[in-house]
Amino acid sequence: MTSESTSDPIRVVLVDDHAMFRSGVRGELAGSDAVEIVGEAGDVDEAVTAITAQRPDVVLLDVHLPGGGGVSVMKRATSPATSYLALSVSDAAEDVIGTIRGGARGYVTKTITGPELVDAIRRVAEGDAVFSPRLAGFVLDAFAGSISVAAVDEDLDRLTEREREVMRLIARGYAYKEVAKELFISIKTVETHMSSVLRKLQLSSRHELTRWASDRHLL
Repeated sequence: MTSESTSDPIRVVLVDDHAMFRSGVRGELAGSDAVEIVGEAGDVDEAVTAITAQRPDVVLLDVHLPGGGGVSVMKRATSPATSYLALSVSDAAEDVIGTIRGGARGYVTKTITGPELVDAIRRVAEGDAVFSPRLAGFVLDAFAGSISVAAVDEDLDRLTEREREVMRLIARGYAYKEVAKELFISIKTVETHMSSVLRKLQLSSRHELTRWASDRHLL
């Protein structure tokens, strides 16, 4: 969807559960006349309310949110002309594929620069599909059948959103302390989630978890 005139900024709702990150995005976009943030939300319910009320051109949407995740927002929000651009710390295949299947027009990671983000918002607003290069490969692989999306979904359905985040970081070799810092939770909570992940996936060690995640293209 495009704005009514070339001078009108693209109206954006920003959805992320970390207030500091939202503040950072606002700062990055503040210098652009092309984009205007008209609403913010920190969980699924807030996002649905903001999107339905503001009917923005584009929603910048985090994948993992309290209350059900980004896909839940897309399913529940009432704003047919709104396009969704996922902006997430996660670059895991199941998150990219699941979010695109849920209705997003693009998926970029939080390493993106301010100018790149403005360009991605503009392109999504105009109807393009936008992906970071590596993430585009996941989507192509899924359509080509080289990633078994159904099998990945079945395994991951056993885990909560937070357990998936912990699983992915631990499988990549993060120490518990590093996971706690990344996710803004305590080390004790990381340990609890890790025990639950191993139990649900019927694995016995970090090494087995890394191999399990690698086999499913989740790293």
